[in-house]
Amino acid sequence: MLGSLLTVIAILSIVAFLLIREHANAQQAATRSATTIAQLIDADVLRTVELYDLTLQGLIAASQREDLKQVSPQIRHLVLFDRSTTARFKGDILLLDKHGDVLADSSMIDPKPGNFADRDYFLAHAFNSDTGMFISRPFKPRCDCDDSEEWRISFSRRISSSTGEFLGVAVASMRLAYFEQLFNSLDIGNDSTLSIINDDGILLAQKPHLINDPIGKNFAGRPNVMRILREGAGSFDSVSSVDHLQRLYTFSRVGNLPLTVIVALSGNEVFATWKRTAIVISGATGVLCIGLLWLTWLLCRELRLRHHAEQELALLAATDALTGVANRRTLDQTLRHEWFRAQRSGKPLSVLMVDADHFKAFNDRHGHQGGDDALRAVARVICANVRRPGDLVARYGGEEFSVILAETDNAGARQIAEKIRVAVEQMPLVA
Repeated sequence: MLGSLLTVIAILSIVAFLLIREHANAQQAATRSATTIAQLIDADVLRTVELYDLTLQGLIAASQREDLKQVSPQIRHLVLFDRSTTARFKGDILLLDKHGDVLADSSMIDPKPGNFADRDYFLAHAFNSDTGMFISRPFKPRCDCDDSEEWRISFSRRISSSTGEFLGVAVASMRLAYFEQLFNSLDIGNDSTLSIINDDGILLAQKPHLINDPIGKNFAGRPNVMRILREGAGSFDSVSSVDHLQRLYTFSRVGNLPLTVIVALSGNEVFATWKRTAIVISGATGVLCIGLLWLTWLLCRELRLRHHAEQELALLAATDALTGVANRRTLDQTLRHEWFRAQRSGKPLSVLMVDADHFKAFNDRHGHQGGDDALRAVARVICANVRRPGDLVARYGGEEFSVILAETDNAGARQIAEKIRVAVEQMPLVA
């Protein structure tokens, strides 16, 4: 039984180890896949942002050319926004003066009057000369156009004089539909999500939306987002604070930009195959272990039954069937053993021979059943007067009994023999 239990424990340990290893392999494979998706998004976003940056640099360079002041507005507009045609999902591209007023607009030769001095990108450049290219928070355009409800972000650069004086801002907006198209080109499963946040934890894009209209909302206070912003890149397994599903988060920064791509794979999808395999293997292992224990129990039961049968057979082989005392075979074996032991130890050994007188006449008068009852009664009397564990009462044959008294001298044997005789004499008479 112990061997079977150890075998079952070993089987369960091996199966558990293999399942844990397969779980880790499934997680590693999902992490590699998510990392590949994040790298594809990183590369595409970097190329797009680079195009916008080239557009801004071309606009700044063209705005500082003195010869453009002498040309017609049409030509000046073409030169200023020559590079903007390559930017995807572009919105308005503006040239602002140091007060935030619009000097040039990519959408029209004569720009509409407008002031953007309150925008976060304008304030960032106006009070910091080392900002570089700035990526704004998501916003919606200030116009009555058809796409006024569409979210955008802007890329901007400071325009400075040769002495470092602030002259204005070149800004290009991009429709966030770009991210939606990019995400739609990637297959991540039904319950998984793709997201992009900035360094402030503000959501720029997500597929699919876990809440209504999440763009522009700040998620910096969520535990998972806090960890992502703190670590910058990596992978971990956690429960989403939005839909409370188990997810495998893989995240990385987009180059040197203040953007982070998050690939949140559904735990149910990542481990779906592993769960099916685990159920099948666990079920088969359970059946195997239960079957092994059941067979072991059956074997133990059979062994116990066999042991009891052997004990009964041994008892029958050593016992007289009529009187219940030891038989002649047991008497001979015990007498031989006690004889050799007495010779080695030098201690006395006594043997009583007990014969029931007039048994034949009794048997003829009362029949064999009465004679058998008488022999059983005599055997009980002898056993009652021989009480030491080491002594043996045996039926020698017919109405004769023998008693082996180990370590008993002649006087002791005579005393016991007399007790037996007196007890037999006092037995009630049978009419």
